[in-house]
Amino acid sequence: MTISQMPGRMLTLIAGLAVAVAVSAQSPPATAPAKPAPAKAAKPAKKTGEPQYKMVVEPQAMELLKATSARLAAAKSMSFTATVGYEYPSKFGPPIAYTMRYDVTMQRPDKLKILVPGDGPASEFYYDGKMMMAYAPVENLVAVAEAPPTIDAALMAAYQKAAIFFPFTDLLIADPYTAMTDGVILAFYIGSSGVVGGAKTDMVAWANKDLFLQIWIGVDDKLPRRVRAIYAADPLQLRNELALSNWQLDASVAPDAFASQKAQAAPRMDFVRPDSAAPPGLKPLVNMTPAKADAATPSKSK
Repeated sequence: MTISQMPGRMLTLIAGLAVAVAVSAQSPPATAPAKPAPAKAAKPAKKTGEPQYKMVVEPQAMELLKATSARLAAAKSMSFTATVGYEYPSKFGPPIAYTMRYDVTMQRPDKLKILVPGDGPASEFYYDGKMMMAYAPVENLVAVAEAPPTIDAALMAAYQKAAIFFPFTDLLIADPYTAMTDGVILAFYIGSSGVVGGAKTDMVAWANKDLFLQIWIGVDDKLPRRVRAIYAADPLQLRNELALSNWQLDASVAPDAFASQKAQAAPRMDFVRPDSAAPPGLKPLVNMTPAKADAATPSKSK
């Protein structure tokens, strides 16, 4: 109801109250005014954008991250299933959720196989210590390139040459803890959970300037069971979630597991970066940029 719609008696009462307040404000006080209370020092105003909370790096959280990193780094071979759920913006506003599955097998220091059956385009990635292949089985096309002699270096080369990036890359490298400590500004223990991955887990939050992660770590086996990520560079703050299951550590792997006869016989295509850009902020934790040249080495002009 607006003022113009109020009954006349209500408007009269409001007008009378306003006059009474105005008169009392102008009339001299009947008694001596009380001494004003001493003024309190004003607190400095917070700068715009300044966090309303204190960033902390709790030792308990970092110890849990160190434990899961050590378990992965010690494995001479491992396989697991990674189910990735990610949001993609729609024209209508609310994001649409997509899901992909990765079947991963690796053997240190120089063997890796990653099969992606779908949803989305099916793909296969093979690395045998000398060559790496990215195979599209539906199109029956393969990209082949020489590869460096370690898994870490091969993943870096695949990222640099063809923008090939797996959301669990940081779990495959020789030292996952390095990725989780580089630039950390926030880490704290959230609590325990009994409903993730069929096991009791500890929940940890972790962040650097680029990324906020929540990680569920198995209490007994220290294996990661779920990772939830939001990238700071993404203006929509879309969620990316990684569920990890079917863990097998130090199991025997067949010698021919890291190659494919169909991929080797397929027509070749260039091993280059795609035209489409990756989602905002999407990148591995570990630094995938080449090492800087030595200061004594003259740099090449671009």
